[in-house]
Amino acid sequence: MRLLGGLLAAAGLLVQSVTAIDMVINDEASVKAAAKEIAFGLVKYYTGNNTGDTPGNLPDPYFWWEAGAMFGTLIDYWQLTGDSTYNDITKQAILHQAAPTRDFMPRNQTRTLGNDDQGFWAMTAMTAAELKFPDPSPDEPQYLALAQAVFNQWAQRWEENEETCGGGLPWQIFRFNRGFNYRNSISNGCFFNIASRLARFTGNVTYAEWAAKIYAWQEETGLFRDGDVLDGVTVKPEEGNSCNSIDEIQWTYNAGIFIHGSAVMYNFTDGNPIWKRRLDAHLESAQRTFYTNSTEGERVMFEQFCEPPGFCDVDQRSFKGYLTRWMARTTQLAPYTFETISPLLTNSATAAAKACSGSPTEAPLGEQPFRGRPGTACGFSWTKGGYDGMNGVGEQMNALSAVASTLVDRVDVPVTGDTGGTSRGDVNGGAQGPGSWMTGKEFKPITTGERVAAGFVTAAVVFGVIGGSAFLIL
Repeated sequence: MRLLGGLLAAAGLLVQSVTAIDMVINDEASVKAAAKEIAFGLVKYYTGNNTGDTPGNLPDPYFWWEAGAMFGTLIDYWQLTGDSTYNDITKQAILHQAAPTRDFMPRNQTRTLGNDDQGFWAMTAMTAAELKFPDPSPDEPQYLALAQAVFNQWAQRWEENEETCGGGLPWQIFRFNRGFNYRNSISNGCFFNIASRLARFTGNVTYAEWAAKIYAWQEETGLFRDGDVLDGVTVKPEEGNSCNSIDEIQWTYNAGIFIHGSAVMYNFTDGNPIWKRRLDAHLESAQRTFYTNSTEGERVMFEQFCEPPGFCDVDQRSFKGYLTRWMARTTQLAPYTFETISPLLTNSATAAAKACSGSPTEAPLGEQPFRGRPGTACGFSWTKGGYDGMNGVGEQMNALSAVASTLVDRVDVPVTGDTGGTSRGDVNGGAQGPGSWMTGKEFKPITTGERVAAGFVTAAVVFGVIGGSAFLIL
């Protein structure tokens, strides 16, 4: 994904706080009604289902990856509320953007794609498999197989050269794109997140080994610091491929993706203490870094680097929603975290609903106008007790995630292939796509591997009998 600089305060915005979306946080019907209103405003930004438009694409200035994230949010919304209103456009978008190669490398996006861009669509497909979103017909791309295809391509793109930061997944897919020498936490986090979830869903230990390998690489490269997740590191060929230039900015979505992936591994390994320690460290970091007091005295989520000074760009204005969704699902996979996470979700949901009270007459500069019902546009900041004048896809997604996620304790835990999952896989997927042959590496699909019980994997992780020392990062 690309970062767009610039101030958020756009001239010409008329802020009219009418009434916030009326929500009673402990009333399930009220929460669902609030989420429904916010979802309506979100989908009004979408044009991909219009005649002549491309299914799965958002209009400018929203990049392709954010559309993938939006449909993942809508799948979560469906499972949490039972509202299937947007299921058809969601399935249409996923299948169209999967491309004929079935790897989320559509021809009109491929040249400029980053690994993180592809990753957000892959995570949406994985969410569909885990939440039993209605399966496509047998001749169409399958959700699990799509996630496996992207995983396989990432495994081929992993930098094995020990002289270039000891490995890692580059930000950009192709060497000719600026940013190929940047190893960022969100690209590697997507890889880690998908690997851990594939391990849990399929029981294939190869995925778990990769999850451990990616986590170890992040740790050894210095991108973890007391649970904090730093943004990335630049490989500098002019300095002998040095790996010392670390960008120390912290973003909510980087924290969230490693919280969730660690929770998945904790669950998959039947409560392994190593993964519990890692999960706890990231969760503690998120609490101290991304929560602050609102004007009403409650601890609510904020984007600490850019929100207070007011220069978050279009991408960054969507990040809070991902941390929210991943923390909510963490409570299902590591139930001991519910007592800590639930109040954070509840406070942020209440604040987010109050921020959904705008009636903007103009869009932020260069963006799309809000087309939802007057008085229900969601603002960006949740700390001010009301609408802050900003609106867009990110703001609506954030609020929808915040409100709907308070229902997570009332829905089923994400399934696996052994607990009701119906999505069909393809362990050798991704071999035919441009994401494999344009990397300059021979495609080598992973082996099917042995399906093992969680108890055995726990012992393997503790004692190192699977995957070597990658599991033994203490």
